[in-house]
Amino acid sequence: MSDATAEPPRRTPASALAARQHTPPTPPVNYAPIAVFYILFISHAFAAFYQPIQDCDEVFNYWEPTHYLNHGHGFQTWEYSPVYAIRSWAYAALHALAIQGSKVVPVINEVFGKRAEFYMLRAVLAGICALCEARLFNGVAKCINVRVAWIFVGIMVTAPGMFHASVAYLPSSFAMYATMLSTAAFIERRNGFRTAQGIMFAGLGASLGWPFALVLAVPFLLEEAFAAVNTDQQAIIDLAWRVLDGTARAGGIFAVQVLFDATMYRRLTVVPLNIILYNVFSSSGGPDLYGTEPWSYYLRNLALNFHLWVPLALLSLPILFVQPSKSAIKTSILRSLVLISPCYIWLGLFTLQPHKEERFLYPAYPLRALSAALTLHTLLIYLGSPSKTSLIAKIPAFLRLLFVLAFLILILVLSALRIAGQVSAYAAPLQIYDPLHTPEMRNSINTISSLDTTLCLGKEWYRFPSHHFLPDSFRARFIKSEFDGLLPGDFEQTGKGYGPYAGTWRVPKGMNDGNQWDEGKVVGVEECGWIVDSHLPSTRVTEREPKFIGSKAWEQVECVPFLDSASTGLLGRISWVPEGWGKVWGEYCLLRRVKT
Repeated sequence: MSDATAEPPRRTPASALAARQHTPPTPPVNYAPIAVFYILFISHAFAAFYQPIQDCDEVFNYWEPTHYLNHGHGFQTWEYSPVYAIRSWAYAALHALAIQGSKVVPVINEVFGKRAEFYMLRAVLAGICALCEARLFNGVAKCINVRVAWIFVGIMVTAPGMFHASVAYLPSSFAMYATMLSTAAFIERRNGFRTAQGIMFAGLGASLGWPFALVLAVPFLLEEAFAAVNTDQQAIIDLAWRVLDGTARAGGIFAVQVLFDATMYRRLTVVPLNIILYNVFSSSGGPDLYGTEPWSYYLRNLALNFHLWVPLALLSLPILFVQPSKSAIKTSILRSLVLISPCYIWLGLFTLQPHKEERFLYPAYPLRALSAALTLHTLLIYLGSPSKTSLIAKIPAFLRLLFVLAFLILILVLSALRIAGQVSAYAAPLQIYDPLHTPEMRNSINTISSLDTTLCLGKEWYRFPSHHFLPDSFRARFIKSEFDGLLPGDFEQTGKGYGPYAGTWRVPKGMNDGNQWDEGKVVGVEECGWIVDSHLPSTRVTEREPKFIGSKAWEQVECVPFLDSASTGLLGRISWVPEGWGKVWGEYCLLRRVKT
């Protein structure tokens, strides 16, 4: 094209040019929360695939009902009887839905069977936990202190307690996720109060998770009420509207849950209320029937799962009042007090309860980590910039740095040893079922024979990892052992005359809330084609708990070493130690009846 025919250059209107010049630059992307998410997710994903199940309640109250929703059969505890209804079907249904992702790739189920569903859900829980942690990290970094936020992440990545709490399929873990989101909403005020969001997430954790977790939001609400009362009337009105908004959102979630549970149970029932009534006002003995512990139980437990972070968390209150002026904490003393008070309240509240379990502490784990992070941050300031007249100032800077590095390395070593010890000692229940899924074994099983597809559990009933580890045609059954409490029964099998999911609303036989033995929950050994058994040096053989391992009637399909905690010394029980340091092992085996 010649110059004569070329179009003249277009001129940008002056108004458009001026507007472009005054357009604010695009804010840079904050990559820190993204990096934090991946760091935490990798840590939790490792736990998802290797962490043993800590509590049989997780299996029988959550994995088994989820298996029932997806596969039409599973074990049922008395808590799911419509007579008592202290477990929410809405909670189980959400997880049953999340499992469906494992079915997207058929080859996964072809190779791994239903185990793929188990690990898929654990991976989803790992991702959800990491997202919630990254959200709280972002809030702490923006509104408190960046270094505090990174210390918080370091604690959450390395603490042995988070290694299992992050992927546990338990309402207390769900409440922990919600607590992190609620806390992040309450502390982040740069663009206005997020009270409604904080109340909504607290309500979510209390209704679908654990109702007692609502206590953790109380200090934040009291702080906002205190601030509003000491401002003006408009601030009080604004707070009232925010509380009303948050309550309406939480109430909506609660209403959906009640409606769903009422549909499944076929009767109007409020599960969170039932949980409170059972745990606080039960006339049958309540949770105390399942054991009581001394007041020191939780302190000992925290020492194992958070080791050196525990004293730092407990020191957060006194340290708060001696903060140096250059602490760079972007909050007032009152705000900091509100941040650390929930973990004190939670520990005190549950220490007073006779029945204690490790999982009861899960909802407050992130707040405990945050308290420890605040304390360490303050101590680092004292070590890094002490006053010239202080004793610390007389210590050379490189020695102070060396002390901090040694402290952090010690924490990493303690965490790694604790996690490695737990995984190596107690992973057998997740491993012995693998041979059932090999092509050779599948071909040897007569799937239409009830004997060949019945796997029995005696004294090892409480370590059963759920029907997700058995082939589709298998059913697990209980045989008599020395346990004399109430064993789980079976859900009404789908398609047996009462329509789909009849087990959710039909009242099962032989259930009670008094932990009383029911003969109908066990079968005779003659009905078993397979048995899971263990034999440890400390095992006491009895008539009800004979030694099946080594018997001529049973062949060993798979045996995995299992730590004999009763014969092992304290160090070997709580941590990984080299062989020869007092660790005593036994066998944990999958046995098959010898065919005659």
